[in-house]
Amino acid sequence: MATQTRGEFFSMLKRVYSWYTGGFLLFVIVLAVLEQMGLPRAYIGYIFLLATVGLYAGIGIMSRTADIAEYYVAGRRVPALFNGMATGADWMSAASFIGMAGTLYLTGYGGLAFIMGWTGGYCLVALFLAPYLRKFGQFTIPDFLGARYGGHSARAIGIFCAILCSFTYVVAQIYGVGLITTRLVGVSFELGIFLGLGGILVCSFLGGMRAVTWTQVAQYIVLIVAYMIPVVWLSVKHTNFPIPQLVYGTVLEKVTEREKQLMVDPKELEVRKIFADRAAAGTAKLKGLPQSYEDEKGKVAKALDDAKAANAPADQLKVLQDAVDKFPKSADEAKAAWTREAGLAARAGPPLRHAEAFPGKDDAARDISRKNFLALVFCLMVGTAALPHILMRYYTTPSVKQARESVTWSLFFIFLLYFTAPALAVLAKYDVYTLLVGTPFANLPAWAASWSKVDPTLLNITDVNKDGILQLAEIAIGGDIVVLATPEIAGLPYVISGLVAAGGLAAALSTADGLLLTIANALSHDLYYKMIDPSASTQRRVTLSKVLLLVVALAAASVAAQKPADILFLVSAAFSFAAAAFFPALVLGIFWKRASKWGACLGMVAGIGITFYYMTQTQPWLRGVFGVTKPMAEAIWWDILPISAGLFGVPLGFVVIIVVSLLTPAPDKATQELVDHVRFPNLKGSLSTQTN
Repeated sequence: MATQTRGEFFSMLKRVYSWYTGGFLLFVIVLAVLEQMGLPRAYIGYIFLLATVGLYAGIGIMSRTADIAEYYVAGRRVPALFNGMATGADWMSAASFIGMAGTLYLTGYGGLAFIMGWTGGYCLVALFLAPYLRKFGQFTIPDFLGARYGGHSARAIGIFCAILCSFTYVVAQIYGVGLITTRLVGVSFELGIFLGLGGILVCSFLGGMRAVTWTQVAQYIVLIVAYMIPVVWLSVKHTNFPIPQLVYGTVLEKVTEREKQLMVDPKELEVRKIFADRAAAGTAKLKGLPQSYEDEKGKVAKALDDAKAANAPADQLKVLQDAVDKFPKSADEAKAAWTREAGLAARAGPPLRHAEAFPGKDDAARDISRKNFLALVFCLMVGTAALPHILMRYYTTPSVKQARESVTWSLFFIFLLYFTAPALAVLAKYDVYTLLVGTPFANLPAWAASWSKVDPTLLNITDVNKDGILQLAEIAIGGDIVVLATPEIAGLPYVISGLVAAGGLAAALSTADGLLLTIANALSHDLYYKMIDPSASTQRRVTLSKVLLLVVALAAASVAAQKPADILFLVSAAFSFAAAAFFPALVLGIFWKRASKWGACLGMVAGIGITFYYMTQTQPWLRGVFGVTKPMAEAIWWDILPISAGLFGVPLGFVVIIVVSLLTPAPDKATQELVDHVRFPNLKGSLSTQTN
């Protein structure tokens, strides 16, 4: 390839990926035919898993390299079109592929904050960062911070922040890999994680950014085909029109009518009343701890003793004995159980109306909903513009012009999925509301039982009022399964379910590849080479990066196996971390010569510090880890949810950098010349040669 011109290389890539796309579509068609001929579902899952992971592994093996520029930035020769596809795959993680439509399904209008924030972030990338970082021309974001602000302090803080946000993000991706692999081939969740991990490592381990780039292009094709086919199928099924983005509004009208019926349905009201009573009882027991534990334990034991004394029937005695056996063994266990009971209050309310903007029971609640919507849009936009693994992609283009063009292509390829997600959410909800709700429990489809086995927190169906008929309030569904389960919900052939799972796996693997490479490069290039051993050979640097990549991947898999939080929260936390840590320092570093070393260092520490602190005080899982006892109502500032913690970190970062920079000496002449060099992307020249 080294002897090819840029045009010849581009033409070769178009031919290769055109054949690849045709071959993949043919592969799906052949599997569909084989399914109709009797191929077992289990075989279809294994075939999809082995074929797609094997394909990515093959690309990784063919792209292996020890060349430093190829390993870190793919030789800076990725055309804008293909860099846009790779960025789209790198970007459309498990959160986008799995979580986006699921969030829209669960929250309706409120879920549009994710689409607006994530899409709008690329406008910030194009305007404020991508061309200037490409003109800078080195390898990583800490590279820029170290050169712009001088010394190792800013670089070291940048390394820490890059690892923090990337590790948080990659845990979410590996969690998604485990979820998808478990559903695809039926292995345990923990084993599924480590099976998927093999696919991640074989791509990034052997060829670095070069292998990751060409694998991500292939993964984008898989994921977008997998996402579009079920939505188009559902659209034809419900509207007789194959472009769901244009017609799903008619289905939304039907969903709205069905919501009105469910809000006044007597059986639905009965179930919600049961949940409300259980929630009230759980709340009362929590308030009475620890005495309430002893009281309730005594009541359960006494009921059994009384029944035995009265020679009650055997079945009644069995029920009471089970209650005694299952009663919490300690006050702490009781607290956890009763907290879950108190949480049923959320299921006691009427269904959320999908098309209602900023829902709430009164004006104050609606104002809080609106405030959090805007806060989330802000955090996701700014976080998008500061994510290290995304910004690294713009180092791989041949020129500044190509970097700008690749942002445009990125937006286009991301738009294809994001414009479709709202339609998928509405079409899936319509099927659940009309085909699942009202079905006798004895006739529930097989997918309901199979998904409940994967993880009861993802799908839990219980006959609360014992009438044998499924009510909407009796369905507890997690957003992470909506996309994966949609083909089965709609009654599509199982090959489509396998295709969707393969698409979700491609999305998770592609993002995980980029994130693991970001962490490994931050440690091997920025920490080891730039700060510890500047004389290290190229071979040693690449080898160290590969070893660190393996270690970080195993650590992330171990954390993901604990199921710490839902995918969307982990991803959104990473965005808040990136926004607070990097956006002020990068933007001011490019556009304000007066920004100083100490201003940047203290600004990054202040931004990431306040963001992390707010999350530990307000996010339930982190509150437990850090032993926070302050009441949640007192911990929340201005009613802002923890998912938008970056709202506090970004402004604080800007203020600290500006104030401290004005109170400390201005950067030296060489640094100010660097700013001029970076600020005018169309001037010839690059700093890339300084890194080798």
